[in-house]
Amino acid sequence: MNESRTDNFDALGRWSEALMNTYAPALDLISGNGAEVTAADGTVYLDLLAGIAVNSLGHAHPAVIEAVETQIRRFAHVSNLFASRPVVEVAEKLKQRFAHGDSDVADSTRVFFCNSGAEANEAAFKLARLTGRHRVLAAKHGFHGRTMGSLALTGQPDKRAAFEPLPGGVEFFPYGDIDYLRKMVEINAADTAAIILEPIQGETGVIPAPDGYLAAVRALCDEHGILFIADEVQTGVGRTGDFFAHAHEGILPDVVTMAKGLGAGLPIGACLAHGTAATLFGVGSHGTTFGGNPVSCAAASVVLDTIDEDFVAEVRAKGEHFTAAMKSVDGVTEVRGRGLMLGLVLDRPVAKEAVTVGLKHGVILNAPSDTVIRITPPLVITTEQLDVAAERIAAVLTDVWDSEKNTEG
Repeated sequence: MNESRTDNFDALGRWSEALMNTYAPALDLISGNGAEVTAADGTVYLDLLAGIAVNSLGHAHPAVIEAVETQIRRFAHVSNLFASRPVVEVAEKLKQRFAHGDSDVADSTRVFFCNSGAEANEAAFKLARLTGRHRVLAAKHGFHGRTMGSLALTGQPDKRAAFEPLPGGVEFFPYGDIDYLRKMVEINAADTAAIILEPIQGETGVIPAPDGYLAAVRALCDEHGILFIADEVQTGVGRTGDFFAHAHEGILPDVVTMAKGLGAGLPIGACLAHGTAATLFGVGSHGTTFGGNPVSCAAASVVLDTIDEDFVAEVRAKGEHFTAAMKSVDGVTEVRGRGLMLGLVLDRPVAKEAVTVGLKHGVILNAPSDTVIRITPPLVITTEQLDVAAERIAAVLTDVWDSEKNTEG
């Protein structure tokens, strides 16, 4: 879209005077279409962030617009004191996706809707405590949210320190080390309620679990009657080339948390559980006013209908195509991840500079660490757009290297 703001509204300039100082926005965006967004000055950017892996179907998807408009003309909100069709339909679709074709699992699965990934993980945390056990084991460097409960599960001391003391009972293990985790469990297996981890750690720099690790965690949990909680907030909804990233190893967690791509840009989170874990909540034991909002569920229904097996196969192919293109780019030492959740590992700590320079080349990037550029574009991005993205990133890194050389000189 080649448009620009005509009313001279200075959103960037007025942002800091109106909002708390928790973000530092880089652009004033006014519209989007597919995998592109347009800034107030009319510049069009290729969006490789997708609202941090949120806009699964891209910007302004016509089916999402139609579903949301249809629902909001009926009603926007009635609370969970009343049932409504969009909420039930999305829950039923999620039950089927979670079960991977197993009718017994589908029958025993229940869904709790909320508004975000952090809230989904709060719900999972509470489920763990309702087992009657107290210990929850979480991965070092993992990220599960910024509310007090989800932050307690987050294995990043720099994010936790200012808010301690946090809810207790959480202990941290090295991600990917099954022997260490087994020893931790055996210290007090009888009081270990749950193990929570991400199939691919996102905020740390797109770090996949080692092959076989999820299956080993599943076996460990089965051995000791421990809940296996998979945080699929970022990895779920087709992002990694499977609808759920845990399916890559053919395992089934007891609990899965979701958000981000599920609502195609509208706020929605979900906590799915099957078997005994699905029965732990009772009336009044947990709740949220806006969870399962009918408008968000209308959007989620479109997402679930669109992201089928053919769609995720295309995501896998696109990820492989882009990975192959990036492996030949100077300065990129490794491409981590799967599908369209990828981390470009750089040979020097300039990822944050690359994000800034990227805007000059018309590409939106993200740097979860100094040496990693995270790639999480809309899943509808085309192969041709990915080729353009690869060319622009190569140009960005060339500019960053040249600037570094000039500074050193």
